[in-house]
Amino acid sequence: MMFITYPSLPFNLIDEDPRMSSILPSPRRACLASLENAYAVAVRIREASGVDQFVVGTGNPMQPFRVAAERPAAPEMVLALVA
Repeated sequence: MMFITYPSLPFNLIDEDPRMSSILPSPRRACLASLENAYAVAVRIREASGVDQFVVGTGNPMQPFRVAAERPAAPEMVLALVA
């Protein structure tokens, strides 16, 4: 699983786009976008690569968490470090 972020896009893009405001998260999306899933992905990447991984809170309701090998910049915040 790969998480892609677009730093040039505002975090409230979903709120500004009327097409996205009517989308309700499905149970599958809720499972895949959970903190528990992000942590599990970080553990698997750490085991495979040997590189420490950060679990990051994005503030984006469509992708609330992501995994990164580098410390995130504001306004994102580190929720866990898998070392």
